[in-house]
Amino acid sequence: MAASAPAGSPSGATARQRLRAWMLEGLADMARHQKGPHAGPVSAHRGQRWWRVMCLTGVDYFSTLGYQPGIAALAAGLLSPIATLVLVIVTLAGALPVYRRVAKESPHGQGSIAMLERLLSFWKGKLFVLTLLGFAATDFLITITLSAADASTHLVENPHVSSVLQHQQMVITLILIALLGAVFLKGFLEAIGVAVVLVGLYLALNVAVVVAGLWHVATAPHVVIDWSRALTTEHGSPLAMVGVALLVFPKLALGLSGFETGVAVMPHIEGDPGDTEERPTGRIRGAKKLLTTSAVIMSIFLIITSFITTLLIPEQAFQPGGSANGRALAYLAHEYLGSAFGTVYDVSTIAILWFAGASAMAGLLNLMPQYLPRYGMAPHWARAVRPMVLVFTLVAFLVTWIFNADVDAQGGAYATGVLVLISSAAIAVTIAARRARQRGWTIGFAAISLVFLYTTIANVIERPDGVKIGACFIAGIILVSFLSRLARAFELRVTSVVLDEMAERFIRDIAHRKIRFIANEPDQRDLAEYRDKLEQIRTDNDLPVDDDFIFVEVTVGDPSEFESELRVRGEVMHGRYRVLCLESSTISNALAALLLHARDLTGARPHIYFEWTEGSPFAQFLRFFLFGQGEVAPVTREVLREAEPDRDRRPRVHVG
Repeated sequence: MAASAPAGSPSGATARQRLRAWMLEGLADMARHQKGPHAGPVSAHRGQRWWRVMCLTGVDYFSTLGYQPGIAALAAGLLSPIATLVLVIVTLAGALPVYRRVAKESPHGQGSIAMLERLLSFWKGKLFVLTLLGFAATDFLITITLSAADASTHLVENPHVSSVLQHQQMVITLILIALLGAVFLKGFLEAIGVAVVLVGLYLALNVAVVVAGLWHVATAPHVVIDWSRALTTEHGSPLAMVGVALLVFPKLALGLSGFETGVAVMPHIEGDPGDTEERPTGRIRGAKKLLTTSAVIMSIFLIITSFITTLLIPEQAFQPGGSANGRALAYLAHEYLGSAFGTVYDVSTIAILWFAGASAMAGLLNLMPQYLPRYGMAPHWARAVRPMVLVFTLVAFLVTWIFNADVDAQGGAYATGVLVLISSAAIAVTIAARRARQRGWTIGFAAISLVFLYTTIANVIERPDGVKIGACFIAGIILVSFLSRLARAFELRVTSVVLDEMAERFIRDIAHRKIRFIANEPDQRDLAEYRDKLEQIRTDNDLPVDDDFIFVEVTVGDPSEFESELRVRGEVMHGRYRVLCLESSTISNALAALLLHARDLTGARPHIYFEWTEGSPFAQFLRFFLFGQGEVAPVTREVLREAEPDRDRRPRVHVG
């Protein structure tokens, strides 16, 4: 038997390289895609027909039929159908118009977060986005864990296997999450076909259950009379019933869970042949069809299922531990269509609930890499799919363990994440309509925003654990983000350097002698400023009077930005001083990028001259980290050291 290669052997190194290449596959393509919406024709990404992508988001949205009727029964009791009707009205008249507008305003999958990001600049904008990302992470990750937990509940409660799998819900849930992660490690676009099959089968089985339920209601009219009589006895007038239904509506908010996912998967929708990433008209039209069709289908199912489950299932069966808790339609399937059909329904429900995490995972993988790496708040590998799949899967394991795979315990956090994102979307489209001077839409969206804000506040008051869990996600994201930004502070952080004609002429001309730059902080930019600065640099560094110099001036734009293109403009000041003008988020990184570009352009080794900055080194570092300024000379040298490990090729930094 041949001995296995040691870890440090060439074959071991090759295996590690292959693993690394596999893990980071597609990283460069994703980085290019995320530079902005000007990447050219959408045809480079063929996409899928809108109805197929609807099935991808539908595994999340439609799967809520597995538990939504039970949640409505627990929250509203006999008023469940009326409370569900309120939910449907809010869905069709509120959430649907909001997200159709979001699809138009943000067609690249970032959703309302991208719309709101444009309202705020500098660090307050970044912190605001990180907060919304925390709620998005709450929504999507709890979708994965809650759906897997509910799938395991359906499996454990199946009468054929309940005796064998009793008390194994935690293990089953973790296995389902691990299998979901494995699907994404393998590759995900093919999984849209699986979603189509699952959604088609699940909806067909639900039609059978609904028809059977309506048939039993029609053949036993006394159940309607008993329900109506009990309603009148318990609540009195219809006005009181509507009032109570409005009050309990926030508890039914999980029925709105599919909209944010529907926008997040927009990049998978096939566009028209003439679409560009800047104007993806076909993709937007397809997304609107997706949102409308799924909302209408779900609304019809919600109304009918809440009606038949309320009338046909005993109230005590909905309670925790009851046979219909979290599985009301499965209860009816077993009760009225037999054990064999019920088992098929259970298997279908388990499959779609498990795969509901797929649309949530797709949303996370589309959303997070579009922000955190761009902010410098995640490593480069966070742009690649597979490493992020592992991270999200491990977090899902942790959440499942904390909540003991309990569906009800996770409902508050799930609803909070959903409602915060929907409220932010309503506010975003209200602002967009106001800026477009659309008075009618502005008033309408403002009213919808108030409804969702009320619902969010009521949910937080009723289930404060949800906002606490969301706050934990937010705190975790902010902490990890700032630690990552701190660790990456000395990266080059310039995606490309573009010289105008005069700037390139300056550099090529001085390369015939020795490239000497003077870092100058622009002040008055008068003749005395340049003359005195040049004299001081010559004196401090004992340089000959006849040596040639070019001034370099950096204007700091938004210091919270991390990566950007560096544009360099050449000017002649006062008829004698050549100046290169740069605009960047940081001074030091921009100067380092210019020096390396000048070296590569001319083949000569540049020199740059600084003055020391007065003040505490720690305070100067904070100025650099937060405002892009601080002690420029040593930071420029450190950025160059990280970017160019070869000392003989590294541009020289001089400080006097």
